Amino acid sequence: MKIKSNYDIKPRYKKFLNQHLGPHVNEHACDREIRKRDITAPGTANGCKEVNTFIQANKNDIKVVCGKGGTPQGNNLFKSNQHFPLVTCKLQSGQRHPNCQYRGKKSTRYIVLGCDRGWPVHYEEGII
Repeated sequence: MKIKSNYDIKPRYKKFLNQHLGPHVNEHACDREIRKRDITAPGTANGCKEVNTFIQANKNDIKVVCGKGGTPQGNNLFKSNQHFPLVTCKLQSGQRHPNCQYRGKKSTRYIVLGCDRGWPVHYEEGII
């Protein structure tokens, strides 16, 4: 029996943090942040990600959703027990990577994360 290490989680966790950790991101910084972090949607016609959500919290507060701070939803998904402040960046029509332009909106909601052995590796959605 092979014991799975956490090494295979680390790149997925890092990608999750790159795409969604945004304690200091505001709704006017979508274009700059998405470009700086090189967030794209490979395999799409324009290369721009339709929607990207930044969670305005530190990584420890987010990670806890995969444990005692979240409620299991099945399929390795966990819904946060508390609301999180978010900035949701929505793609404006017609752009192509690297000139993707976004409109940002602030909100506060529960978040649903995909977790692997206690580590967040996927942002599923925000729930009002």
